[in-house]
Amino acid sequence: MTWRDPNVPLPDEEAFEAIKAGVDAMPSGAKMFLNSGEFYGPDSSPANLELLARFYDKYPEYADRTFLSVKGGNQENNLNPDSSPENLRRSVDRINAVLRGTKRVDLFECARVARNVPVEDAIKTLVQLKNEGKFDHIGMSECSAATLRRGNAVHPIAAVEIEVSLWSYEEETKKVIETAKELGIAVIAYSPLGKGFLTGAVKSPKDLPSGDIRHNMARFQEENFKQNLAIVDAVKALAAKKNITPAQLCIAWVASRGPHVIPLPGSSSKNRNLENISGGSVELTQGDLSEIDEILAKHPVKGGRYSDDVDPAVLHLWG
Repeated sequence: MTWRDPNVPLPDEEAFEAIKAGVDAMPSGAKMFLNSGEFYGPDSSPANLELLARFYDKYPEYADRTFLSVKGGNQENNLNPDSSPENLRRSVDRINAVLRGTKRVDLFECARVARNVPVEDAIKTLVQLKNEGKFDHIGMSECSAATLRRGNAVHPIAAVEIEVSLWSYEEETKKVIETAKELGIAVIAYSPLGKGFLTGAVKSPKDLPSGDIRHNMARFQEENFKQNLAIVDAVKALAAKKNITPAQLCIAWVASRGPHVIPLPGSSSKNRNLENISGGSVELTQGDLSEIDEILAKHPVKGGRYSDDVDPAVLHLWG
């Protein structure tokens, strides 16, 4: 909702209606998982948290109906991971200051595993901050299975956030999902729609708005884009046979990775949000799953998750 072209901001009411629609669609007693970050805005600003603070100001009754996860732990106003005690305290305090008491942080995650501090020490710092009442649960993000195990040995990790989709299912991703299952940790699977690509809504790189961060991603480059469209075409055909949308098929596939795997699609649209939520009710047969396996084997993904010069395993820093 805020990591977009700053010249074309999303009006508050559109964002608010999308959030409300999702929350209202939850079963009785269930909460909607909202994902934010200290740096989810132009120039790594806290614009997303500011948006949420305005939302909870206007609709305070929705605070208890949402579960808020916030990533931080980078240096202020840039994306460099820094898990020193001083920076983690600064990050958590800034997040809470921007929220202005409108909503308690349910889950805090360091956005990446920093190299300047052992993960065990970083988790110990977060335990201290948690015990001070600054947030309720500790999560991890973009870590390897080995690093997840090390962090969980210090303090129970509530959730681990990694990218999982039909075009992002590397061997390390599978290991994280399996390790999380063993340890009783939820997997928050972000970008289950391949950053929108797998829905078929983007027909060409030219369809992306100016300033969209996907322009810098390898899989959205012209030479890779055309080959990757073969995956989309096959997904669309299978979704049509099941009378569902490609997005719903992709979300259902991610959910099929295990009962502890929670798809986390992003959307700024009320209707799209409702469509995505409905994907959670789709049941895929063993035949469907086999057909999807054949699609992926026949059409390997071209291009790295972010850039071609970064090995996929390295993105699960630094395990």
